Amino acid sequence: MSLFADAAHRNLERQAPLAARLRPRTLDEMVGQEHLVAPGAPLRTLAESDRVGSAILWGPAGTGKTTLARLLAATTAKHLVTLSATAAGVKDVREALTEAERRLGEHGQGTMLFVDEVHRFNKSQQDVLLPAVEDGLVVLIGATTENPFFEVNPPLLSRASLWRLRPLSAENLSTLIRRGLEAEDAAATDDAIDAVVAACEGDARAALTTIEVAVALARARAAAGDPAPIVLTIEDMARARDGRLFHQGADEHYDQISALIKSVRGSDPDAGLYWMARMIEGGEDPRFLARRLVILASEDIGLADPQALLIAEAAARAVEYVGLPEAALNLAEAVIYLARAPKSNSVVVALGRAQEDVRSGAPQEVPAHLRDSHYKAAESLGHGQGYVYPHDDPSGVVAQQYRPEALEGHVYYEPSLHGDERDAREVGEAGG
Repeated sequence: MSLFADAAHRNLERQAPLAARLRPRTLDEMVGQEHLVAPGAPLRTLAESDRVGSAILWGPAGTGKTTLARLLAATTAKHLVTLSATAAGVKDVREALTEAERRLGEHGQGTMLFVDEVHRFNKSQQDVLLPAVEDGLVVLIGATTENPFFEVNPPLLSRASLWRLRPLSAENLSTLIRRGLEAEDAAATDDAIDAVVAACEGDARAALTTIEVAVALARARAAAGDPAPIVLTIEDMARARDGRLFHQGADEHYDQISALIKSVRGSDPDAGLYWMARMIEGGEDPRFLARRLVILASEDIGLADPQALLIAEAAARAVEYVGLPEAALNLAEAVIYLARAPKSNSVVVALGRAQEDVRSGAPQEVPAHLRDSHYKAAESLGHGQGYVYPHDDPSGVVAQQYRPEALEGHVYYEPSLHGDERDAREVGEAGG
């Protein structure tokens, strides 16, 4: 590296966003994703033994997908090549693969190809990658915020392991925020830190960006030459997020969302509207409210009114499409509808019972008559034999074993006596 290039590199590092400057250099420095990278965790074990295969890193924004890809490459002996699916075309992919082949031939070094937003690769781009991944010419690490089962071609997905990244915990975010404050030579009150933790909902990049902007604004307001250290308050954090930070503090934030949920669950639309309006006026992120309403629609209403989930989901989409202040109307409509809807927690109960059986350790093999019978050797294995096709029965319903024998007869879903479920229960009892 030339003298000028070295100086430019140092200046670029100093000017880089805080999130980039704090990017960990080893797996030990990474905050969050302990289930993957803590000592003894599966992905760390593979990395330290240089046996990381092609993988898809799936998780929300700000959970460390790009950081983890860099650390995996640094931990192994492979050379890292980065492509962005939003900018790279088929030509760029072919050039990366040609260079990987040259590197392997000349230096014996493998290549780890990191593709950010891999779900944005079209079929042609993914098809170009497929032979190289299958032959091991490159280890593909794809990052996506979207469900890869819907967005990544099945042939490519089948050749990669899937690792799910989780939103960072409150403790993780607090650790990162304090690191960011130290790097910016600043401090913050505890309630200011708590407010950022709650507002950023597990997004490390959003939290560090908030700190960086808050420090810059605070310094700009400080008198010239003022030697006093920067101590950020909750008001500084709110300004850094353009008001998109609740002003009432973390405790009240959680208390108020609890009050909103319990009011709607208790079928009180006026109380629900009050808490919704109070949170929006306090600077709450409307997407947070929308997500909680979507959860409530299944958790507290469920099949007593199947339209509830559609209404909540439509409000969540409207929030993304319209934004505040107009999207408050969409949220208000959802709150009123959900509060007035009949209530049932049968979905929660049913799921819990099913999960309990899944985790019980009871034999859980798929019955032979339900197994896939579409390939040549299936018949010789007894797959599909004895299966009765429901559409061949005049009623359209056939009573046969649909679960592992050890779990047959276990009842998970029991309709409530409310709303649409009441009718379903009456029909079931009449049929019984």
